[in-house]
Amino acid sequence: MKKVRLMHVSKITPIATDTIELVLNNAEVAQLAIPGQFLHIAVPGHTLRRPISIANVNGDTVTILFKTIGSGTKALASINEGDVLDVLGPNGNGFPIDTIKPSIVLLIGGGIGVPPLYYLAKTLKRKGCQVISVLGFQTKDYVFYEKQFKAIGKTYIVTDDGSYGHKGLVTDVLDDITEPFETYFSCGPLPMLKAVRDYLSVTPGYLSLEERMGCGIGACYACVIPTNDKNGYKKICQQGPVFKSEVVKL
Repeated sequence: MKKVRLMHVSKITPIATDTIELVLNNAEVAQLAIPGQFLHIAVPGHTLRRPISIANVNGDTVTILFKTIGSGTKALASINEGDVLDVLGPNGNGFPIDTIKPSIVLLIGGGIGVPPLYYLAKTLKRKGCQVISVLGFQTKDYVFYEKQFKAIGKTYIVTDDGSYGHKGLVTDVLDDITEPFETYFSCGPLPMLKAVRDYLSVTPGYLSLEERMGCGIGACYACVIPTNDKNGYKKICQQGPVFKSEVVKL
């Protein structure tokens, strides 16, 4: 059973349309967290916790980003600095950092799938990797963390309507990347992940899946996904959210 931890709200900031950055303080969580994991947060007035990816770790603080798209996340956005949140985590299996040697790595994120890639990008750079990022958003008003990613490596911004950066889908700019990257990591909505995997079918990759969850610890089977292995299904909360690209069926 995952341990319940109390995390103090250090800062809460709107950073783009419908997008909130929340900085939480808990030294134990910060020490344990690895890129790709998530926090399962109890929201006042709501039965189910909300799973939110870890976007950054800095000292004793953990940063998360989320969109205000429902009553739960809207309630979470209304908390105040100094409040305390009941949290399970860090949860799930993260990106396989230990297996990556210094190399050129491609990161591809879409919307709220961008945040976990930032902590990953920082970690890969510390390992000596050259990081290239492709980040997709709806419009210019939804763009966030552009400067942060550009401080790490070459970054392409893509918007659906072309109001900022490149127009179209994240896969539309992949031909512009001339550097010989050896692997890729991607997080975002399922249609995007499928398109990325199909486009980069000959390149080893890892996908981080976004999914609604019940318990968040593998007991309720609410977040299973079909796979290509003999067991048939895997639990995103427990055996994911990160999977090798060829393992899951999208």
